[in-house]
Amino acid sequence: MSVAELKEKHAAATETVNNLRERLKQRRQQLLDTDVATYARSQGKSPVTFGPTDLVCCRTLQGHTGKVYSLDWTPERNRIVSASQDGRLIVWNALTSQKTHAIKLPCAWVMTCAFSPTGQSVACGGLDSMCSIFNLNSPTDRDGNLPVSKTLSGHKGYVSCCQYVPDEDIHIITSSGDQTCVLWDITTGLRTSVFGGEFQSGHTADVLSVSINGSNSRMFVSGSCDATARLWDTRVASRAVRTFHGHEGDVNTVKFFPDGNRFGTGSDDGTCRLFDIRTGHQLQVYYQQHGDNEVPHVTSIAFSISGRLLFAGYSNGDCYVWDTLLERVVLNLGSVQNSHEERISCLGLSANGSALCTGSWDTNLKIWAFGGHRKVI
Repeated sequence: MSVAELKEKHAAATETVNNLRERLKQRRQQLLDTDVATYARSQGKSPVTFGPTDLVCCRTLQGHTGKVYSLDWTPERNRIVSASQDGRLIVWNALTSQKTHAIKLPCAWVMTCAFSPTGQSVACGGLDSMCSIFNLNSPTDRDGNLPVSKTLSGHKGYVSCCQYVPDEDIHIITSSGDQTCVLWDITTGLRTSVFGGEFQSGHTADVLSVSINGSNSRMFVSGSCDATARLWDTRVASRAVRTFHGHEGDVNTVKFFPDGNRFGTGSDDGTCRLFDIRTGHQLQVYYQQHGDNEVPHVTSIAFSISGRLLFAGYSNGDCYVWDTLLERVVLNLGSVQNSHEERISCLGLSANGSALCTGSWDTNLKIWAFGGHRKVI
């Protein structure tokens, strides 16, 4: 068979695949006769209301000298780790605003950080294509720096996100610009499983974010520049359990819903979306119309403890608080007093749901606490 014939067959096969994909998309749309918000309104559900004191900025954490790219809370809720373009990880006491650790990184181009479940270690990764683990109880070296306790090396592209497997300090999942996710054994420093890559059901572009199911730690979801999110089972690395379509831009962030049966996504297309992992259906789109032609990208999301609220950070500095049930913005933290002055790059909710932390390109982190008659939603 000649090269020309092969190219012709490939083109025909590609066209067939695209036609089948379009037919599937149309069939899905036919089955989606409603969404969460439409059904909730038909049942007379009342919206969440927020007053000016229901979510207020109570702390501003200052110390980084570069853009803040990532943050994470400890499970016991009172400490935060942040990663910045200044080449440092800082561990903060969220109650006092004091820094407990300032870790100088081997590579300044850090993109992600995470606390271990016990709070004894922190992990980070970036353009060095490695995930570095620091034991916070280790003694510092002669220069006062905390040494790297373990380096996880194996990715062929930048490390975009990392998250420890819940309830244990020995396994971590990373995502990368090499189109894969990896489950690591921190004790040995070796890869346990690789998700994607040469496998057909893997992502076809950089993987930007991962989220592990809190109800079933064997399941995790990933978001990618291929505009899809994919659900994975750590016991079956060879193929994705399900692929979720709908976004029209890079999927920058993914986060599991509290019940573990759904997950949210945020994208460069300016939308957040809610998907059901059991049916594979899109349940809701969260999008706020803007007057200008510029659509701000969604950079980071988090759900409240009940799942009724979705916090979404945007590239224009807005931070919307969405009512997930009725698809309404109940508050914009970007327009209140003491808000950030630049892009919201990361955000996260404390373990007990009582406080939200946001990080920004303005080099600061801010802690927002529920006030008034609200403690947790």
